[in-house]
Amino acid sequence: MSKILIVDDDRTTVSLLQTLLELDGFDVTIVANGSGVIPTLQTSVPDVILMDYHLTDMLGVEVLRDLRANEIYGEIPVIITSGMDVSDEAMSAGANEFLVKPFEPGELPALFNKHIAK
Repeated sequence: MSKILIVDDDRTTVSLLQTLLELDGFDVTIVANGSGVIPTLQTSVPDVILMDYHLTDMLGVEVLRDLRANEIYGEIPVIITSGMDVSDEAMSAGANEFLVKPFEPGELPALFNKHIAK
């Protein structure tokens, strides 16, 4: 079972995504803020991270830069999401993909599997 870490503070969106992804056979972990990412990774390393650009305590790209600088977690595929088109910034920070919200939750399994298969 592939592990997905969702980093987002929107409880409604996260709850929906978690339900849909678990129905598709993914093991989903949720973190509501950027400062919780590294402690979560220390207990369970996901196959893919889906992270919102705007978090309550920092920007998702800041978390991403920290991950890319970390020799243990630097290779985890990260998909950044946002309601604004900040794709250039996300990709420059090291994102593997960028999704503009709202996106179709049904497209996530194929996107995750694309990065898990690498």
